[in-house]
Amino acid sequence: MTFSPSRYDTMQYRRCGRSGLQLPAISLGMWHNFGTNANHDVCRNMMRRAFDLGITHFDLANNYGPAPGSAEERVGQILKQDFSDHRDELIISSKAGYRMWPGPYGEWGSKKYLVASLDQSLRRLGLDYVDIFYSHRSDLNTPLEETIGALDQIVRQGKALYVGVSNYRGPRFVETMELVKARGWTPITIHQPVYNMRNRWIEEELLPETEKYGAGVICFSPLAQGVLTNKYLDPAQPIPQESRAADPDGYLQAEQVTPEVIAQVRELAPLAEARGQTIAQLALAWLLRDTRVTSALIGARNVQQVEDCVGALANLEFSAEELSVIDRLFPRA
Repeated sequence: MTFSPSRYDTMQYRRCGRSGLQLPAISLGMWHNFGTNANHDVCRNMMRRAFDLGITHFDLANNYGPAPGSAEERVGQILKQDFSDHRDELIISSKAGYRMWPGPYGEWGSKKYLVASLDQSLRRLGLDYVDIFYSHRSDLNTPLEETIGALDQIVRQGKALYVGVSNYRGPRFVETMELVKARGWTPITIHQPVYNMRNRWIEEELLPETEKYGAGVICFSPLAQGVLTNKYLDPAQPIPQESRAADPDGYLQAEQVTPEVIAQVRELAPLAEARGQTIAQLALAWLLRDTRVTSALIGARNVQQVEDCVGALANLEFSAEELSVIDRLFPRA
């Protein structure tokens, strides 16, 4: 497979905390768009176009689908089809924490689950190792030493190069980083939290801590599952047929797309237009304006959406007046 020789010319790469790892400012995630019901050619074209645009990071988890595991299987097929000569140019990540198989060992944060889950993920992906492996959620019923110790073991076994946590609140993250420091374990290189204009909790609770401890931050749902786009602004079709809110397997529910929410988003339109951006580009640029954010993790459904998101990087500067408008519409946590 031949890719564009200029693929690294315009993408921005940001160092992940104090590590040597650099990530593209826009990363491609496979949460609800690479599962069993997805069109294989569309998925393949998205990954190929993303790489041509300099997106070197593809993000997965064991349970991504639906069905659980199917996203890793599909990505494994595409990696074999198109990327076999480019493995060393890619960052492939996966996670474990949510329910994956029946019984007491199929979810949460035990060493049994994390190690077994990664072994399964590697088989589905057809890889010897992943670049980043995450504890997908905090487990208050399993000793933190066991969960984080399992991440250290996984790196020492050569099954992952870096490790991270996802969905850990600020105090739990601090506890984790102090434990790693005390034990001399593999550093927690990255945190993956939800962050967007409508959900700003990390600004006060997490970003000061990731900066203090030298961890990178990659944010999922930067467009609030598509709400922070022009997708739901047509009064004649408030829930478009191809939208996440119309997908029975989707995380976003139609009742969450309220008139009040859409009224807020509609007020972003003139601001985006004045900046020469789409609403999605504005939302991504706003998130990436903070240099403590390493990457924004998009969940595109087609090539056009990938291209639109990458276009956000053309303008990441905001005036005080623009930020004031956004703060008024979407107040800080």
